[in-house]
Amino acid sequence: MFKRSVLLAAAPMLLLAAKDDPMAGRVAGSPAKCMSSIDATARAEIVDARTITYSRTAKRTWVVHPRGTCLGLQPGRTLVVEQRGAQLCQGDRFRTVQSTSSVPSPACTFDAFVPYDLKDTRR
Repeated sequence: MFKRSVLLAAAPMLLLAAKDDPMAGRVAGSPAKCMSSIDATARAEIVDARTITYSRTAKRTWVVHPRGTCLGLQPGRTLVVEQRGAQLCQGDRFRTVQSTSSVPSPACTFDAFVPYDLKDTRR
C-alpha cells in the first residue's frame, strides 16, 4: 500500500518535468564532431552553465556542452562564436557577453554536438 501511494504522489511531478524539459519526446542521436553550417545559424540558447542548444526546426535540436568549466555561461547572456571553418565544430571557441556590458567572458570550447530528434509518432 505504501509503495502505491508514493508512486501516485510522484506521477504529477514526472509529468511536470516532462512538460518543462525541452528534450522531452526526443531521441538522442550519435555525437558528431561538427554541426552543419545551416544548423549553426539556428537559434542558440544557453540553457544552463553546462548546456547550449541550437534549434533551426522543431524536428531537430542540437545539444552541446563546453569542454571543462566555462565561466560566464549563463542563461540570458549572448553567445559569441569564433567559428574556424564552414561548420561549427568540436574545439571551436566561444565567449558570452552580458547585454549590459561589452566585456566578453573568458574563451570556452565546444565539446561534441548531439542531435536530438522528435520521435516519429505516426505509426
